[in-house]
Amino acid sequence: MANRGPSYGLSREVQQKIDRQYDPELEQILVQWILGQCGGEVAQPAPGRDGFQQWLKDGTVLCRLINSLHPRGQGPVAKIQASAMAFKQMEQISQFLQAAERYGIAATDIFQTVDLWEGKNMACVQRTLMNLGSLAVAKGDGLFVGDPNWFPKKSQENRRVFSEDKLKEGQSVIGLQMGTNRGASQAGMTGYGMPRQIL
Repeated sequence: MANRGPSYGLSREVQQKIDRQYDPELEQILVQWILGQCGGEVAQPAPGRDGFQQWLKDGTVLCRLINSLHPRGQGPVAKIQASAMAFKQMEQISQFLQAAERYGIAATDIFQTVDLWEGKNMACVQRTLMNLGSLAVAKGDGLFVGDPNWFPKKSQENRRVFSEDKLKEGQSVIGLQMGTNRGASQAGMTGYGMPRQIL
């Protein structure tokens, strides 16, 4: 956490709630997948939330991961280099995020650069990586390495084609969600402005 002191009060409660969303079991699955997907290009991280954050913080692991999901030589991140400078690390994280969005991750499912770099919301980082893994499995292009059961299965399109006769038949049916007055009556109603009789 660069240039930030400890948080107190409501800020502390909010941060603790965010920190509780972090899943250590999911961390192990993601580390196992990233190590397998990158094929020996990256080292094993230290266990725990802080170790996971430090491992991903400079952006090199993330850039290697997104490049491994593309055919060799066609990776979206051309230059991957480790650097101790903060702005270089954040730039590489940003390159990963842009490449992940082009890969097919929804913009609403992508973490912010500071979530990872400052370690503010590592649960959001985990969710982004889970979505990336799920999408890689769903693409089925042979570039995914690992067990497909590690990730939730993405829903597939199930297009239905109806004949013209069926479509015309459906136009004459009035569904119940459109409303019905069957069984309705005004029994027991009083006139407007009259007091209700309570016995």
